[in-house]
Amino acid sequence: MESIKSHSYEVHLEELAEAALRQHIAKSNYSKVFILVDENTKKYCLPIFKKKLEKRVDAILEIQSGEDHKNIATCSKVWELLSRHDGDRKSLLLNLGGGVLTDLGGFVASTFKRGIDFINIPTTLLSMVDASIGGKTGVDLGALKNQIGVINQPQMVLVFPWFLKTLEARQLKSGYSEMLKHGLIMDADYWKSLKEKNEFIDALCIKKSISIKNDVVIQDPTEQGLRKILNFGHTLGHAIESYCLENPEKETLLHGEAIAIGMILEGYFSHELKGLSKLSLQEIKETFLRHFGRVTFDNQDIKAILKLLKYDKKNSHGDVNFVLLQEIGTALIDIKVPNNLFAKAFAYYAE
Repeated sequence: MESIKSHSYEVHLEELAEAALRQHIAKSNYSKVFILVDENTKKYCLPIFKKKLEKRVDAILEIQSGEDHKNIATCSKVWELLSRHDGDRKSLLLNLGGGVLTDLGGFVASTFKRGIDFINIPTTLLSMVDASIGGKTGVDLGALKNQIGVINQPQMVLVFPWFLKTLEARQLKSGYSEMLKHGLIMDADYWKSLKEKNEFIDALCIKKSISIKNDVVIQDPTEQGLRKILNFGHTLGHAIESYCLENPEKETLLHGEAIAIGMILEGYFSHELKGLSKLSLQEIKETFLRHFGRVTFDNQDIKAILKLLKYDKKNSHGDVNFVLLQEIGTALIDIKVPNNLFAKAFAYYAE
């Protein structure tokens, strides 16, 4: 399976990933090689990965898993560990984990000693098709998603689909949500073929989603225009994710679960404002509800969620900007949504 080329790095899959890693380390003469893990990847992924690496590792650095640990305090811990193990500007950090870990690890590497090399080795479906691709790194500010960070590209991304065997079904579905988004914004045929899948996503689907995101990022690496389409469902989805994370009365949602809700809500806006057909809107709603079920939000929840919209990274000059669909496979950016549509969208979701 051919590698996927970006501006300054490549995404290598399966057996090509192993060869690329060995060759890169052999020729780069790194002073230290560190692996960043959490307790889950340390137990389930690290033993297999170390056999594939076939090189001395100078230290294993461990953080706690979960979105609530994606913060500056965790970064400080990793910076201190790198210093304690004599990390310098010629060190390499291998980020072995899901989206939280690759986001945080990329940010740590980008700022330690004003920047060291890092390689992302995603272990979840979400991180394989989304979080580890495109150079976005960062952490949350309290419950607010990804408020602190930089765009900085890895040396490479290594995708080993066999890591997916270590995941529970809920985690797989979280990544599946982002794959469905890729079809909605860029490829109607991909959406149609993907939305009927119920179980394991094969390597060809993973590569297709990576290619869609990569094609967008190549054209707009710093998110000045086209790259914004990757945020379909994320404006309300991130607000919902943050609200559920900080509210003890609500069940914490995985990223893909919250984005699935956001895509239904923003699909409703698309129908009302940009001509998305009623049939397509219903198709989107039925697909996500079939795979993810429905979450209940009362009026108090909705008001609190809408207050969080002001923190969305796409905002400009006080305006909340949405990505909406003209049709399945075609997305539009920087759309303002009238206030009277928010309650209607949540009512549509609840029907």
